[in-house]
Amino acid sequence: VQLQASGGGLVQPGGSLRLSCAASGDDFRINTMGWYFQASGKQRELVADISSEGSTNFADSVKGRFTISRDNAKNTVYLQMNNLKPEDTAVYYCHVDGLYLTKEALWAVFGSWGQGTQVTVSS
Repeated sequence: VQLQASGGGLVQPGGSLRLSCAASGDDFRINTMGWYFQASGKQRELVADISSEGSTNFADSVKGRFTISRDNAKNTVYLQMNNLKPEDTAVYYCHVDGLYLTKEALWAVFGSWGQGTQVTVSS
């Protein structure tokens, strides 16, 4: 399963950005879709994720400012980021997990990362 992320960029503090990540491939079923960020010199951390049932989790630092949603028909997850702060500056990666159909016609677990998109919050 391949992921294509988009939507990063440069924004002033207090501004907004919307990230998108679309999954593509053959014979797969998505479970959880999420976004992680990695600031320079730091470990990758969860920003938010959303289950197939719509349950969400958010990092404390983004609660009330970010929302996550998904369009199952398009296999796409979105991260709406409002009231951005300089400390939100990082490379954002989408992650998807679920099941895919193997050549042996068996369902197997997969986890895939997108290529990362830079978000810079600066005046």
